[in-house]
Amino acid sequence: MSAQPRPRQQRAELSEFEARLINALQADFPIAARPFEVLAQRFARPAPEIITAVQNLLERGVITRFGPLFNIEKIGGVFSLCALKVPAQRFTQVAEIVNGFPQVAHNYERDHEWNMWFVLATETAQELQQVFTEILLATDCPGMNLPKLREFHVGLELRAEPGDAQG
Repeated sequence: MSAQPRPRQQRAELSEFEARLINALQADFPIAARPFEVLAQRFARPAPEIITAVQNLLERGVITRFGPLFNIEKIGGVFSLCALKVPAQRFTQVAEIVNGFPQVAHNYERDHEWNMWFVLATETAQELQQVFTEILLATDCPGMNLPKLREFHVGLELRAEPGDAQG
């Protein structure tokens, strides 16, 4: 499941169920053959209702991504944080180009000279450099490839509360 990007953050009204669901998706998503059935039991609601709620949160932009997060290095791949310097009037067009590459994840706009930041994940360092070069050619924007030098585990969890929440 993926969401349509929103240009700027907006306020979002969350029900108690939505807030509890967001918290469960972050911290305690069941590892099971049918995880939505497990959540259905936990929330005393039918699994299709939970799936619909997740889809609705994505569509509203309350959550921007739903899916597993893999440590690609543990399974033999490589990744790198990359940035582009994109003219404001071309930002949407360039974002569509960049997001068209299946190796791209976590593409975000930043209020900075280097205003587009994304993660590239590939099977090899050579493929990563090739895809990054293709992105530079396709977008005609200056870029930086910033591979990880050292890893820090942050363990970030953003608790959702019912009512008016930042989306």
